[in-house]
Amino acid sequence: MLGLKLLTDPRWANIASSNLEEILTDHAWCEQKAASNAISLITQNSEHEDLVHELTAIAIEEMDHFKMVIDIIKERGYTLGRERKDDYVGQLMKFMKKDGSRNQSFIDRLLFAAMIEARSCERFRVLSKNIKDEALAKFYHELMVSEANHYTTFLNFARKYTVDVDVDKRWKEWLDFEGELIQSYGKKEHIHG
Repeated sequence: MLGLKLLTDPRWANIASSNLEEILTDHAWCEQKAASNAISLITQNSEHEDLVHELTAIAIEEMDHFKMVIDIIKERGYTLGRERKDDYVGQLMKFMKKDGSRNQSFIDRLLFAAMIEARSCERFRVLSKNIKDEALAKFYHELMVSEANHYTTFLNFARKYTVDVDVDKRWKEWLDFEGELIQSYGKKEHIHG
């Protein structure tokens, strides 16, 4: 469904499990950034009423997820660490088209968001199927479903609002780029790392 070129090695769940405080902290900040990204898209494209409505719901949901992860951190006696730099997302940002029309930038920003949600969904699936902690496995299964919905929302808006972009062609370029990029990741206790 997601079209990802390279799936995460299930053994990554062992890396994540080896330092739950780190993976949970990284995850919390990923949720906060996802909410901020949705708000930014709303701010820059407020003329699209349906997008404003849908992305407001996503921003709220992402902040709910942020709180849920913080609650898990607190319940387990961990500490929410400082925000982590996400090199994976930074590399995706470099792939976004910065020139061209306003519409081209808008569509690429939606595809950027869809790409992150797709990979997050896939990583949550790996955690839900492979982590030994039953409570976290259930939690990550629920989030996997949510991320899949976000992924399709961003991709559908890109298809709806394109004026001068072949969205399917550009999405394939995103998938190809991410397939190469992700080969360097999956070795740390980070959601995208």
